[in-house]
Amino acid sequence: MSKSVPAFLQDEVSGSVMSVYSGDFGNLEVKGSVQFAVDYVESLKELHVFVAQCKDLAAADVKKQRSDPYVKTYLLPDKGKVGKKKTLVAKKTLNPVYNEILRYKTEKENLKTQKLNLSVWHRDTFKRNSFLGEVELDLGTWDWDNKHNKQLKWYPLKRKTAPIALEAENRGEMKLALQYVPEPSAGKKLPTTGEVHIWVKECLDLPLLRGSHLNSFVKCIILPDTSRKSRQKTRAVGKTNNPVFNHTMVYDGFRPEDLKEACVELTVWDHYKLTNQFLGGLRIGFGTGKSYGTEVDWMDSTSEEVALWEKMVNSPNTWVEAVLPLRMLLIAKISK
Repeated sequence: MSKSVPAFLQDEVSGSVMSVYSGDFGNLEVKGSVQFAVDYVESLKELHVFVAQCKDLAAADVKKQRSDPYVKTYLLPDKGKVGKKKTLVAKKTLNPVYNEILRYKTEKENLKTQKLNLSVWHRDTFKRNSFLGEVELDLGTWDWDNKHNKQLKWYPLKRKTAPIALEAENRGEMKLALQYVPEPSAGKKLPTTGEVHIWVKECLDLPLLRGSHLNSFVKCIILPDTSRKSRQKTRAVGKTNNPVFNHTMVYDGFRPEDLKEACVELTVWDHYKLTNQFLGGLRIGFGTGKSYGTEVDWMDSTSEEVALWEKMVNSPNTWVEAVLPLRMLLIAKISK
């Protein structure tokens, strides 16, 4: 690590990224196929997805040539945790057999505006699960009366070309204020370090993934430091998509030159039971694509985010405020 990187950022300057969804995308080759069938059972008012088997999947364990695959389904555009169904995990195989029915209690009329997203994943006990491929069926154009459509079919697994669900939709906004507070040192005219203050005031019009239920909170790290000491978060605010947090986070040890290399990453999450669903985020910095001479994916601030950071840097000891639109992010890998 270069000596020009300050002590509080020594953990890593890394450009690697991780999907904000439930696992890693793009780490493994997408190959193989999945066999399944769909049918709507009128008497039960249920959509049945019969997942039979997969074959020739990518190997998460390259040395032993095996994976621990399972199948997960959603009825889009609902990608909340409530609408997720999944099979059991098949151990140590690239050709898993499931023979399971995944059931959705829904009116047939609702299916006209929905798509079935079926994806295959490698289950990793200690890391994030890895994406092995997906298939998507447009149920709005599906011929339910065609007997051939009720039979098992093989579908080639495909890469995820873009994050689904909320990618192009409104993710809401965040109202916040930033301040850089230089700390003068004894006997020196110019400050050697300072503090960055981040005041998360509120979020507006957050997307409702679970009907009218929402229990949101905000996480913050200042990249390139992804260590535990860099992580801060607000309390969770429930039962509203316009949560007021009024939470201030303080990060110290910033030299003036560090402000050119660092980036504030704020992400908004919906906490439900034991899981957190990503809603949207901000990345506030100079957006140069580099940090301490290393090319990084996370230095990708929008023009509005850059404008706020520039205003903070140029106005020390002054709160600068903005309302910024939340957006899709790839989250930097967190070091332990």
